[in-house]
Amino acid sequence: MLKEVAEGVLVRESEFIQSNSVVVQGRDGVLLIDPGITADEMAALANDLRELGQPVVAGFSTHPDWDHVLWHADFGDAPRYGTARCAASIRDLLSNADWRARVAEVLPPEYAEELPMDLLGLITGLPADTAQIPWDGPQVRIIEHQAHAIGHAALLIEERGVLVAGDMLSDILMPFLDLEAANPIEDYLAALRLFESVADGVDTVIPGHGSVCGAGQVRARIKQDRAYVQALRDGGVPDDARVGPSATLDWLPDVHAWQLQQLAQKKRDGTPE
Repeated sequence: MLKEVAEGVLVRESEFIQSNSVVVQGRDGVLLIDPGITADEMAALANDLRELGQPVVAGFSTHPDWDHVLWHADFGDAPRYGTARCAASIRDLLSNADWRARVAEVLPPEYAEELPMDLLGLITGLPADTAQIPWDGPQVRIIEHQAHAIGHAALLIEERGVLVAGDMLSDILMPFLDLEAANPIEDYLAALRLFESVADGVDTVIPGHGSVCGAGQVRARIKQDRAYVQALRDGGVPDDARVGPSATLDWLPDVHAWQLQQLAQKKRDGTPE
């Protein structure tokens, strides 16, 4: 079910790790951001939009992880955008004859049979200097950074005071770093500084996974993510409920331990953190 979280901005939450699909209403239709997980969920979302009389006129994927580059035929053939780096990353994956097998390796088995794979990753990369999504609706500013994934972008709908954060600023998931990057710690801290620079104009944050939050929590989420990343950098134990005994998802402490291990290996290998 779609829920309006700001004027003309609606969210539909998936059962899969509380994934958020975002709908931004424009003059002639909607911008659809990270549109969902299972085929049934996306078909239901398409039906909701039909009932609103709002066709999809553009799509956007915040980054190239599999759960953010899915699509459904019922959304139509509107252009689907991402950053140039995001599009190049997923295009590189799809160039392999065995790409379906590669994707299958990272899919949660309980959802693997329910995902529409035929349209996965068919996105157009916007030129690197593109500041806004090209569509006939509220201006949507692209804030690209290197933190969670290559070509990751948050979107700022300034006139609505909404920050679509991609896979960052979640209340249920701690920061997942791009550990293949040369400087994952500094990349993440730099991205948080970007978010901080626009925080005064943000009334609503929509994370890729987890609860939508209001203005009073924006800086608190940035602070919490910064504290976690700094704890990773220092090899300490973060005071963070997302990876503690009461973690929403019981596998998160294992991911935390793995991130610590990978960063320690980088340090031993002499690779910058």
